[in-house]
Amino acid sequence: MTPPKLTTCLWFDDQALPAAEHYTSIFPDSSIEHVQHYPSVGQEVHGKPAGSVQLVSFSISGKPFVALNGGPNFKHSEAVSFMVDCKDQGEVDYYWDKLGEGGDEKKQVCGWLADKFGISWQVVPKQLMEWMKSEDRERANRVMSAFMKMKKFDLETLRKAFEGEE
Repeated sequence: MTPPKLTTCLWFDDQALPAAEHYTSIFPDSSIEHVQHYPSVGQEVHGKPAGSVQLVSFSISGKPFVALNGGPNFKHSEAVSFMVDCKDQGEVDYYWDKLGEGGDEKKQVCGWLADKFGISWQVVPKQLMEWMKSEDRERANRVMSAFMKMKKFDLETLRKAFEGEE
């Protein structure tokens, strides 16, 4: 049996298209594939004006997403986030700045941020994951102690903690 294709659906009140445009402008290999509009039928259920954006099919870094303008019933939560694995400090800085622009600064901690649409992201250097997996638990604990004090990850500070150069 062929495994099913999984697509993440993000619920918005009325910001599906601006969100999809924002995300596809940040990540390589990203695009908007289709924009669907609400028809005149079913307005007693969905309450949206005919012709307004209903659904946006798009991809981020080749991964499929759908953004739905479903109304104000549901809000995003930090319980679900998207992890951005960054190869170096330059990538950490780029994604942190682009995704965090206009977001909730109170929700910036330990590499996590909430963007201007309320979506949570983890902007993480790949090296951090390797350091945290180290069999030398003293080194890994120093890294954890260092990153618990950070908002955006500082790779050089984390490296120094791992090496015991604090």
